[in-house]
Amino acid sequence: MGRLAFFIFLCCTNLALAKIWTPTIISDNMVLQQQSTTTIWGWTTHTGETITISGSWDNIEVKTKANQGVWSAQLPTPTAGGPYTVTVKGHEELILSNVMIGEVWIASGQSNMQWTPNMGLDNVKEEIAAAHYPNIRFFQVPQRKSDTPQDDTPGQWSACTPESMQNFSSVAYFFGRKLHNDLSVPVGLISSNWGGTPVEVWIPDALIEQDADLGPAAKKVPANQWRPEKPGDCYNAMIHPLSKFNIAGAIWYQGESNRANSKSYYKSFPLLIKSWREQWNKEFPFYFAQIAPFDYDKEKKDIKAAVVRDAQLYTMKSVPNSGMAVTNDIGNLKDIHPINKQEVGRRLALWALAQTYGVKDLTYSGPVYKSMEIKKNKIILDFEHAENGLKMEGKTLQEFYIAGEDKEFHEARARIKGNRVEVSSRNVKVPVAVRFAFYDKALPNLFNQEGLPASAFRTDDWEIDLD
Repeated sequence: MGRLAFFIFLCCTNLALAKIWTPTIISDNMVLQQQSTTTIWGWTTHTGETITISGSWDNIEVKTKANQGVWSAQLPTPTAGGPYTVTVKGHEELILSNVMIGEVWIASGQSNMQWTPNMGLDNVKEEIAAAHYPNIRFFQVPQRKSDTPQDDTPGQWSACTPESMQNFSSVAYFFGRKLHNDLSVPVGLISSNWGGTPVEVWIPDALIEQDADLGPAAKKVPANQWRPEKPGDCYNAMIHPLSKFNIAGAIWYQGESNRANSKSYYKSFPLLIKSWREQWNKEFPFYFAQIAPFDYDKEKKDIKAAVVRDAQLYTMKSVPNSGMAVTNDIGNLKDIHPINKQEVGRRLALWALAQTYGVKDLTYSGPVYKSMEIKKNKIILDFEHAENGLKMEGKTLQEFYIAGEDKEFHEARARIKGNRVEVSSRNVKVPVAVRFAFYDKALPNLFNQEGLPASAFRTDDWEIDLD
C-alpha cells in the first residue's frame, strides 16, 4: 500500500471510530427549561471540531468548537411546548427526539424524598392507575458516590406512565403533577436522593472539611454501610453531573439523619443551598419539607429533631427565595416514612406556584411566628400567613410552652384571638419566652383559616443543651 493510500486508510478508520456524545441528562425525551438559555454540552473524539446545535422550534444554528474533546453551547429556548428535536452536528449527527420545553425541577434528599408509590402511599392503586401524563418526564439519578466531582451519571428520561410513576419519588411526582395541571406546561423532574443520608454528603467536601464547625460536626454522624456519610460523596456523583443543566428550581426533603449533629444544621443547610446555587450560577428557588414528628427514642421531650426543624425554619427566614412546607399534621409517630406524600408534594407546589410562577390569591404557607408582646403574665404571639385568622383542630390548643427568666418551660394555656395567640401559665408569673411544638414527637393543632399548619418555633435564642 502506497503512502497516500495508507494515509487515506488511516483517516477513514479514524472517522469510523470517531464519536460525538452528550451526557445522559441531554437525551431523548428530556425537558428543557422554557424561555431561557440552556446549556447543551458533550464530548467528541475530534479535538478542535466545530459542533453545530439547533432546536426544531426555530432551527437557528448555534456553533461552538471543541476544546480538548469537550464542547458546550448556549441554546435559547421558546415558551413551553413540543415535542421537538435537538440536532447536534459534527463529523456525525445526533438527533435527540421527543424533547419538550417546560419547567425543570430537581428533587433531592433522603428517604422521604426517595419514597416511591411502591414503597407505601395513600390510595396507591388509584394513584398509579391515574398516572398517565406523557408531558411529565422523569429522570432518575442512580445512587452512587464519588470522592471527586463527576461529569456524567447513568440514567435516562422517560414519560410518566403508571409503570414509571410507581418507582419514582412520590413527593416529586405530586409536586410536578400540581405544576403541570395548574400551569398547563410540560414538567421535567430529576430525582436524586439516597435514604439515610445526612446533609453533609450533598455539599462539596471542601466546604465542610475546611469549616471549623462543620468539619467536626460531620464526624458525629454514625457510620452505616447502607448509606454514604463522607462529605461530598453524593454531591460529587449525583448533583455535580447535573449542574450545567438549566433548572427552574429545587425541592428538598431531608433532615432526619442530622439528629446526630442537629445544631450544625443551622449552618450546613443554608450552605447546601448556597453551594448548589453557586454551582449552577443561578439563584434558583429552593423549597423544602420540614421533617415530620416521629417517636425516635421513646422519650417524650427529646428535642434533637425539633432542633433540625428549628434550623429549617431559620433557613427559610434567612435564605432568600426559599420556602418550607410544614408536615407536622400529616406525620406518623410510628412510621418515619408517612405515606401521605400527596399533601407534601402539593404544599411544596403551592410555594412554587405563588413565589416562582406568580399565581395570585393563593395561600401557600401555614402560620409562621413573627413577633411577641409581653402583657403582664401573658405573651401575645403574632404570625405571618395568618391574615384571615387562625383555627385549631380539637377543643384546645396543644404544644405551647412558656418560661420565665429561669428558662424552665411549663405547659401553657393558649387561646386564639383572631390572628394572634395568647399564651400563659399559672406557673410562670413573669413570662419571657414561648416554645411551640418544640420536641421530636410533638403533635400540634394550630392552622390558618386555609388549613395549612403552623411551623414549630421558639421565641428565645437560648443555648440548647443536647447532651
